[in-house]
Amino acid sequence: MRRFLSVAVILAAALTPEISAAPSANKVYDMAALLSGTFEGSTPGNHLLLDLRPVSLDPAYPFDLFLSVRGKFQDDNVHQQGVLRFEQSGQAVFFSYIPHFNPQISAVSPGAGQFNEVELSSACMMSLMPRGDGFFGDTLGTTSCSQAMRGAVGKWTLEFEPGNLRLRNEKTGETLRFKQLTSRELPKQ
Repeated sequence: MRRFLSVAVILAAALTPEISAAPSANKVYDMAALLSGTFEGSTPGNHLLLDLRPVSLDPAYPFDLFLSVRGKFQDDNVHQQGVLRFEQSGQAVFFSYIPHFNPQISAVSPGAGQFNEVELSSACMMSLMPRGDGFFGDTLGTTSCSQAMRGAVGKWTLEFEPGNLRLRNEKTGETLRFKQLTSRELPKQ
């Protein structure tokens, strides 16, 4: 029952992104609630949709999110998916993105929580700290996320707050911004 309520709260937060909830003592919950939903690229050439949905894969990680990235970035068609996993680490939250290289895997696939050795060794990890109404952190190094996320070579920062997400390459300054869509703005399926 408690698990169902947690998922229901995350879903409610995803459906009403314009309402900002006060931070709780559970930073993992706060992070999952902020990231749940659909984000649309808002920088030039960024026509990507990020869809982040709660997924129940392991009782030890009740706030896992399944990430699906689809659309076009500049001239490249993009279709990637994987799982975001969060773990409390003092005031920080340890964040992992584990890719699924099989495009047939979705949040409802029986194998959504099963990863092969290549996927596990390609995981992208970082530590995120609370900042203002959101979180901020950067990747661990120059190649740590390049296999998990095509084109993510170099050190990248991730910053998000209610309704907005930003990825920035520290060396080149390339920035990808995303705006969270409200339920009225979601694309028709």
